[in-house]
This record gives sequence, C-alpha cells and structure tokens, in this order.
Amino acid sequence: MKHNSIVPDASSKLSKKEQVAQMFDNIAGKYDFLNHVLSLGIDKGWRRKAIRSIKGIAPRQILDVATGTGDLAIAAAAELPEARITGIDIAAQMLEVGKVKIAERSLSDRIGMTVADSENLPYADHHFDAVLCAYGTRNFQDLHKGLAEMNRVMRPGGKLAILEFSKPRTFPVKQLFAFYFKYILPLLGKMVSKHATAYTYLPDSVMAFPEGRDFCAILEQCGFKNAKATPLTFGISSLYTADK
Repeated sequence: MKHNSIVPDASSKLSKKEQVAQMFDNIAGKYDFLNHVLSLGIDKGWRRKAIRSIKGIAPRQILDVATGTGDLAIAAAAELPEARITGIDIAAQMLEVGKVKIAERSLSDRIGMTVADSENLPYADHHFDAVLCAYGTRNFQDLHKGLAEMNRVMRPGGKLAILEFSKPRTFPVKQLFAFYFKYILPLLGKMVSKHATAYTYLPDSVMAFPEGRDFCAILEQCGFKNAKATPLTFGISSLYTADK
C-alpha cells in the first residue's frame, strides 16, 4: 500500500493534510506526555543526534519542519546557541503548546513558531542554512513536494537532517517492536489521548513508509546530495542526512 494512501480516518472526506492537522490539534494537550512515555524517553537522544549532524556547518538560520510542540527546535537552541530556529506546522494547537514551552525557557527571541504548510513553504529560495524534520515526513500529503520545498529554501552547502520511524530487522527486536506498535501503543495512546485513530494511524503509516535506501533515493530525486541513512536503537528509528 502506498504511504500517501494511509490516512487517520479512511471514512473521512477530508484530505490527508486536513485530517493530519485535525488529528494533531485534537491530541495537542497530551502529545508531549505520550511522545516521551511511548518512546520510553529514547526520542530525546534521537533528536540530539539529528542536531549534531548539522553542527559542522555552524548554521545560523534553521528551519524545523513539522515542529509540532517544538521539542526539536528547543533542543536545537540548546545545542546551537548562535542559531535562530523557525518552526512550522499545519496544526495550530500543537504550536500553541510549543509557544508556552518556548516562553517558559526564555527562548521566544530565538525560536519562532508559524502555521505553514511544508509543501508550500512561505520562505525565499536559499533562506536557511539547515533544515530539520522529526517524524513529520510520513504525514506529508505529497512527500516529493514537501522534500523539494525543503531543498528549495536551503542554501547551497546547507545540511538536511530528518528523523523518521523505521522497522527493525533483527530478532527479537523486530518481533517485540511489531507487537508493541500494533497492540500496546494504540491502546495506551487511545486511553490517554481519548482520540480513536491517532495511535492506530501511527503504526500503519510507519509500516507503509519508504525507509533506508528507498528514502535516500527519494531525497536525491528531490535535489539533495550524499543522502545517508543511519539506523538508531536497533533500527526503531532512522536518521537521514543529506547535503545541498
């Protein structure tokens, strides 16, 4: 099944983009709690690895696509004190949660949060030194268009870092992951978020999404160079890096 045919609610007449925005707005208040609990806190280390992968170019302007509640942007501000980070997302309520977190950390002068569509970025060509995205590319309605836009707004010599879930290949992690993702995660997610489909959509979208060499090939089709996939934590997640 094609990844862009996986939507939160197959019975809805809304587009994937509209469904995703609505879904994340509905779970915004519980998102951070569930994110850290369901990943057992490992997600924080994954974000640090993504940020460190762009550190070598000393970026001053960073775009965080599908920023959600701003965890990656906040981590980037801590790791890169000279950088200004712009976070964009289509889910306004997620950004509102993020703005509170940013203000609590006195980072409002360094991190800006804007409602914007990853497939139609409101920025000039070559505007950013680096582009980040954590667990958002699966939710793009048009993956190629979203990645091409990320390439367009990045300057030549810039760096891309994308985190995305992937599927472990080795026993017993493969079997444990499949069981957790299919049965435990949706149940806990539904109980806490009170949202029926958000945490069934997650495993379904991961299973259908291109990964490893396939995703690297798509990055290069969209204008990036030197695309590389690095499995993290037994392959549960992957870090994709590329240059322009």
